Amino acid sequence: MFGCECFCWNRDSQYRPLEPQPFSLPAPIPEWPRGQGFATGQINLGEIVVLKITQFERIWSCNQLHGKTKGVTFYKPVGIPVGFFSLGHYCQPNDQALRGYILVAQDAAASRLKVGSVHDSPLGDSPALIKPLSYTLMWNTDSHSDGCGYFWLPNPPPGYKAMGFVVTDNPNQPALEEVRCVRTDLTETCETDNMILNTGSNFSKYPFIVWNTRPCKRGMLGNSVSVGTFFCSTHPSPDEELNIACLKNLDFTLHAMPNLKQIHALIKHYGATVFFHPDDIYMPSSVPWFFKNGALVYQNGKLEGKPIDSRGSNLPSGGKNDGQFWIDLPDDDDERAYLKSGNIESAELYVHVKPALGGTFTDIAMWVFCPFNGPATIKVGIMSIPMSRIGQHVGDWEHFTLRLSNFTGELWSVYFSQHSGGAWVDAPNLEFIEGNKPVVYSSKSGHASFPHPGIYVQGSSKLGIGVRNDAARSQFFIDSSTNYQIIAAEYLGDTAVVEPNWLQYMREWGPTIVYDSRAELEKIISLLPVFFRFSVENIFDLFPTELYGEEGPTGPKEKNNWVDDERC
Repeated sequence: MFGCECFCWNRDSQYRPLEPQPFSLPAPIPEWPRGQGFATGQINLGEIVVLKITQFERIWSCNQLHGKTKGVTFYKPVGIPVGFFSLGHYCQPNDQALRGYILVAQDAAASRLKVGSVHDSPLGDSPALIKPLSYTLMWNTDSHSDGCGYFWLPNPPPGYKAMGFVVTDNPNQPALEEVRCVRTDLTETCETDNMILNTGSNFSKYPFIVWNTRPCKRGMLGNSVSVGTFFCSTHPSPDEELNIACLKNLDFTLHAMPNLKQIHALIKHYGATVFFHPDDIYMPSSVPWFFKNGALVYQNGKLEGKPIDSRGSNLPSGGKNDGQFWIDLPDDDDERAYLKSGNIESAELYVHVKPALGGTFTDIAMWVFCPFNGPATIKVGIMSIPMSRIGQHVGDWEHFTLRLSNFTGELWSVYFSQHSGGAWVDAPNLEFIEGNKPVVYSSKSGHASFPHPGIYVQGSSKLGIGVRNDAARSQFFIDSSTNYQIIAAEYLGDTAVVEPNWLQYMREWGPTIVYDSRAELEKIISLLPVFFRFSVENIFDLFPTELYGEEGPTGPKEKNNWVDDERC
């Protein structure tokens, strides 16, 4: 047990930090088409039924900077229906809208909801949920009085796991009724995610760190379910396996996922508007337009390429990217220039729908195709240096992903893909254009996705050097709520969505480009002050890895995030 006397606010103190305010989407959520279990408010995980609670009671707040606008607040869920039990408490920074959730659980044997399969427990008649035996005080403020923070870890009986911590504002151990522990076979491991609080050494001999948590096993094949709780420790690097867990979905029917009619309704309501930069000369197109207007498929060892029919049915299908085939532009300069410029009138978003976080969320990944990715611009301090070739390639696939709650159908966050990485942005931090439709900004030439207009530099902010991404509104845009095609939704079965022929093409959508990237980087280095110069090898490390990829890009189905979670 460790403590600190740095920050402590009484519930009624005028000095406590401003607390997060609740957030709601700009427009009401419509009534979705009828289906099985999507947006019904609860989800059956096999032996456990869960509800999402978004109403909270404040327990304790802290501010490591003693300011009034920053800090962290800890909450307990309230309004829990009879028969359901909390699994832990929630926390979040004070400079963000109150938008979190905590799952509360009920033993399915006690529920009349009978959806999906019931798992045969190896532990026999052991209940799915059980009270903790006691609590261990993990950390508290040094002032042992009411109004200060105390952090407790539930001690589960053998064969059970704690799912989250409990926070109190007094030194008395919480009631055993406060939370439930979950039988081990109904849980999965979790890991720390974003750091929420770090008291550091400025306030205490023993630092206190708080993180969000997420399941270790994610992606559309994972069955781990995030509870919404936090993890805390006095150690900067927590143990390899945390002493709290997440839930496991044992209902393999994924009954809470949307059906096809519901998917169309979701896209119509939440489909983003994608703006392209006003100075971008490399616009998107549809895949059939690209094929019909001169794209060729080449095979290793053969000099001439073959035309591709509009559906891509004569492309090699399946297998893996073995380097034997690639797509390229025609040899004629005018035809090449025409294809490079794209055709935004034909463009549409290609939609992949998949389960996330054990089927408690739906990810709607929206892919945009551009026939050509233009060369990069490198920013060095106040200088912007356009490259002549670095970064350019034929066949540019980019995407963003809408993440929707399967409890309500509410838009929860959007993932913005940015070259070799990307970032999740929560709904309160999005820009909306019409109702609940978010805005996506596609960067000039490179087509990385961003949530707001501006100049984004990917590289070293400390050194002021990186790849420049310009994002702005223009008259060039695609409304994905109307211009889209669903190309895959594997969880619906083999016949629900007919995948286009070109999606099965696993080879490269552009040729291998051979150029001297070292010479171009030397051009940058020569412009730097002597004391600020890098070696070519060091400067390579500053930029996204895809910038140097000489091999042609692959299609959506060859990307890691087709099956796995998004890269952050």
